[in-house]
Amino acid sequence: MGNLDDLIRLPDDFDYRVRLFPLPSLVLFPHAMQPLHVFEPRYCEMLAEANETDELIAMATLDGLGNEKGDPSIASTICVSKIVSQVELEGDRHNILLVGIKRARVVSEINAGRSFRIAEVDILDDIYPPGGKTTRGELRETLLKEFGKVIPATSTAKMGLSELLAGSIELGPITDIISHTLPLPAQVKLVLLGESDVDRRAERLIEYLQSGIIQLTAGEDSETDSAADTAAVKPTFPPPFSLN
Repeated sequence: MGNLDDLIRLPDDFDYRVRLFPLPSLVLFPHAMQPLHVFEPRYCEMLAEANETDELIAMATLDGLGNEKGDPSIASTICVSKIVSQVELEGDRHNILLVGIKRARVVSEINAGRSFRIAEVDILDDIYPPGGKTTRGELRETLLKEFGKVIPATSTAKMGLSELLAGSIELGPITDIISHTLPLPAQVKLVLLGESDVDRRAERLIEYLQSGIIQLTAGEDSETDSAADTAAVKPTFPPPFSLN
């Protein structure tokens, strides 16, 4: 895919308008990958327009309510993503792979005469507070240590953790990759997605990891308690590709 920095950079002519792809429960993070299966006509139209222009699609999370236009409402924090690969299938269906680029906040939705939804957004860049510079390395180490405690002792999972430990990835991308990977409730993920302060985001994630409610088991079916905010979740790790 080439240089990651080039891949996740917004186009120079980005006009702060994005195509919205709303899905229930799914929260995409910058630097994370998400496969999707696209088949609804409106989203096929959206995909075609993206391919012809900037290759951008913004993943939004449905909140189960309705807006003034009768459309299902979405969480205000979204993730602008880029199409990195796609496979066309029979019957105007497409398998695509997205990479998250930037967290963003919806300012307003726009009636642009499309079958799909479009919004004007503010981009939320990562903030690294100067005061946390001396302790950020320790924060990174603690986060990876706590993450290591909840992942199963499979060779694939441990290899992924070893790569994070050995690499030079900054704290911001690490928090996003872990947040996307873990089976956190959607509302918790939205809190993490909406937090631009990298140190605070890492602290929140560490608190959640230390709470003991995340239990990952390799090779088992996912099981979620009905109380989503406090459930102990036992999905397979690493997670399988999604067919949303």
